[in-house]
Amino acid sequence: MSSAFGDRPTVMVTNDDGIDAPGLRALVRVLVGANLFNVLVCAPDSEKSAVSHSITWRNAISAKPVEFSGAAAFAVSGTPADCTSLGISRVLFPSIPDLVISGINMGSNCGYHIVYSGTVAGAREAFFNDVPAVSISYDWVGGKSNVDDFTLAAEASLPILTAVLDEIKKKSYPKNSFLNIDVPTNVVNHKGYRLTKQGRSFAKMEWSQVNHDGQGGKMLSTMTMDTNSSSSSESEALNPKQDHLMFKRQVKGSHLDEDGDTDYYSLQQGYITVSALGALSPADTDSQSYFKQWLPGVTEKFPFSPL
Repeated sequence: MSSAFGDRPTVMVTNDDGIDAPGLRALVRVLVGANLFNVLVCAPDSEKSAVSHSITWRNAISAKPVEFSGAAAFAVSGTPADCTSLGISRVLFPSIPDLVISGINMGSNCGYHIVYSGTVAGAREAFFNDVPAVSISYDWVGGKSNVDDFTLAAEASLPILTAVLDEIKKKSYPKNSFLNIDVPTNVVNHKGYRLTKQGRSFAKMEWSQVNHDGQGGKMLSTMTMDTNSSSSSESEALNPKQDHLMFKRQVKGSHLDEDGDTDYYSLQQGYITVSALGALSPADTDSQSYFKQWLPGVTEKFPFSPL
């Protein structure tokens, strides 16, 4: 690491909800207020929820300085992965951060939704580049949660972040994974930290046809959707004068974990879940065994003959 760790560690914050999102603002306030870290911010200039690990390849991106109390900050026109890549590159800041923190996301990021998550991608991009990283999400529920809960979620996550940095300083922190943290809705009464594994929870989607005046509701996060909500009654009629069709996603049921070791199940039980993730999601053992037996016989059954 290139920061002055002997003085205090440097942390860089990014997210996918945008640089003005209350979750990021609360996290930065808590980090600055702890007076333990040098704090940098490199986050999207607008909401980039559910963009997964997409990157900007052909076009240039802009980085605009933004006023943050106690932190050097830039708003970037790219994706969360872009922000992390730029922020750790030394072209924007003079040193590589000791830890990248992505969040706090407005909505949980568990199970298969981790694949969609721009928040998790912000941490994963740092991991790709050998920089320790943590992604943090708060299980926001409309009608129950309020903006102050982000501050509580940041404070509840601070012991983990401080402990991670202590391990990094001692050079004992593992380099083959990064952490994904989810904080429960009732953060004040959380049941403690639980080490979990990525489960298979997933909100099933369907498409509904709408007219050209139909306004899609803003997706607050990668996984803040109410999986118990019913679908809309009828699709709106298509305006026949238009030459293209309009469709909108909506939640249609869900698949939820029932295993106590998984992230979503433990989160719903009131735990702050801590899951170690890698770059890839390997297939389960049964599938690996199946394909090991299957692949050698492929060419025997279906020989290839060039045209």
